[in-house]
Amino acid sequence: MRVKRGVTAHARHHKVIKQAKGMKHNSASRSFRLANARVIRSLQYAFRDRRNRKRDMRSLWITRINAAARENGTTYAKLIAGLKANNINLDRKTLADLAVREPKAFAAIVKAAVK
Repeated sequence: MRVKRGVTAHARHHKVIKQAKGMKHNSASRSFRLANARVIRSLQYAFRDRRNRKRDMRSLWITRINAAARENGTTYAKLIAGLKANNINLDRKTLADLAVREPKAFAAIVKAAVK
């Protein structure tokens, strides 16, 4: 007996077109072939950018720490070297958060690190 795939194929196409909803160029969200290409590309971008987001966040933290460190009379490099030398184990995310939310606490850490 032959198997007809109309229902399965339609469901698969519908799933892809639903994922392409809202994409620019009307035909990309209506035509399966275009929608499929766009969805595959968008998933590649998503995969890549999940990794790039980590890089971007670290860069942002470093920028914030450097700005706050300069306000306290030192540089980012000297601060990080001082933290390592004095065995103060704070990651960049925490330091950046302290620099933004608790400037006095950050100033105390800078004082302890850079003697």
